[in-house]
Amino acid sequence: MSLTDEQRSVMVSLEYERALSIFSQIEPLKQLGFWDNVANRLYYSLFHAVTALLIHDGISAGTHKGAAQKFGQHYVVTGRFSLDEGRLYSQLQTLREKSDYNCAFQVGSLNVEPMIIPTEALIKHIGNYLGL
Repeated sequence: MSLTDEQRSVMVSLEYERALSIFSQIEPLKQLGFWDNVANRLYYSLFHAVTALLIHDGISAGTHKGAAQKFGQHYVVTGRFSLDEGRLYSQLQTLREKSDYNCAFQVGSLNVEPMIIPTEALIKHIGNYLGL
């Protein structure tokens, strides 16, 4: 799909706003002890921020796995974003998949809480890159 510059700008803003909105859901879920939902919201907040990034630069992904691969290929390998930021995205994707689809996997504060601040920092880094 080909976007005009104006359409691209709107899509980037909408995706990034969605990332921030989803991230704002984390604190109430954390207070309730819903750690599986916190893991889900962490991942999706970052996914939408990365989607904004990809749209901004005209990179097509198509799937969640594709978005992670494109983030690594175009941003981590090139040094625009750090290896730690790339690892965080991959770890959140894995954690979200385990917590959503594996009923034997228990998500707790020890799995998730250490990822909150780094995820917020990465979302802000993406926003800075986008000029938002």
